[in-house]
Parts: sequence; C-alpha cells; structure tokens
Amino acid sequence: MIEVRKFDSLGKANHGWLDANFHFSFAGYHDPARVHWGKLRVWNDDIIAAKSGFPPHPHSDMEIITYVRKGAITHKDSLGNLGRTEAGDVQVMSAGTGITHAEYNVDDEDTHSFQLWILPDRGGHQPSWGTKTFPKDGRAGRFDVLASGRDGDVEALRINADARVLGATIAAGETVEYDLGGRKGYLVPATGRVEIDGEIAEARDGVAIADIAMLRVKALDDAEVVLVDTA
Repeated sequence: MIEVRKFDSLGKANHGWLDANFHFSFAGYHDPARVHWGKLRVWNDDIIAAKSGFPPHPHSDMEIITYVRKGAITHKDSLGNLGRTEAGDVQVMSAGTGITHAEYNVDDEDTHSFQLWILPDRGGHQPSWGTKTFPKDGRAGRFDVLASGRDGDVEALRINADARVLGATIAAGETVEYDLGGRKGYLVPATGRVEIDGEIAEARDGVAIADIAMLRVKALDDAEVVLVDTA
C-alpha cells in the first residue's frame, strides 16, 4: 500500500515566527485518519524565522528527532547540553523520564527542519541528547541510517524505539532500494520528486507505505529523502 499525502493537504499553523505543517494530528490540527503511522506519531515540517525559536518547554517518554534541511538549530536543555545542528545533520532527544529544552534559530536566515516524534519501546528511559554530522556525499545513491533503535546500527544516533530514521540523496534517474520487510514506512522528499511503484511524490509530500517487502525509490529530479522504518 502506498498513499501520497500532498503537502497542501497537511495541517497548517503559521505563528509568524513559525510556519508549521503537520503530517499527523498535532496541536490544534486533528484528522482521525492521520493520527500516527505505526510508532511514528509526529512529522512536522517547520520553518523557523531568523532570531526566533521554541522557548524552554518539557517532554517525557518520546523519541524526538530533528533533521535540519536548511540553516541550523541550536539546542539547550535541562541536562546541561548545548549544541548546534546544521543542514543535512540530525539531533536526537530521548525525553525519557523528563527533560526541558529550547530550540532556537540564532542565525540570520530561516531554518527549515523536519521534526519527528517516535513512541519509545517503554516508558522510563534516562533522558539524553545527541547530534551527529552526516555528510550528504556519504549517503549518495543509498539509504544511510541516521538514528536507530537496532543494536547493529552502531554508527547511528541511538533511539529507544523499534524504528530507524534514514536519509538518502538520489541523482535524477537513479533508484535506491531499502528492505522494508513488510514493516511500515513513511517517506518525505526534502527536495526533488520521486516515484514509488508508479506513485509520484513532490518535495515535502508525505508517502505512507505498508505491506511492501522491497522499497524502490526512483528520483525524477535530484532528490534528498528522509524515511522512517517503524513497527
């Protein structure tokens, strides 16, 4: 099953400093057909204005992954962590038993990001935060694992969930494959257009995938895609 969810059909909220687009029900947007996809609970497509951001606020028992598409985000939390994540890179915050954090765009250009929330395997994990640089050239023409709950993915950022977050850059006309094994997948092109089993998704569209063993993604333009593989 493949369902393309066009960008224009997403939930919307524009607060001036934040232009948010919701793939799943979030805040004041609710669609009973789009509450979650497997363990994937939130996929927000955010544009954060220069010199603005999210002030300190708490979370618990959620794995929160931020993929920066353009610009940078600066993170600060109650554990004493302070860090910056730039375009093409990823940060992971395991909220666990509780954490308070702030996310700011301290630069002079807008920050474009995907923020993903994945339900953890259980409650009560120790909270943590980490960020990692993933050079785009390193995942050209293939899916690289950015964050994962699988023990074998030693190079990826750790999440406490039966899920993987993957990224790929694909040249126009080329196809990349991923063994989804019948699990659920949710894919969003950050840039470019892609085709999956005859269905075409443009930049920032969502693609809900189920009951497919081998996922094949063909780039119609030079494309950058993010994929969640989840139970």
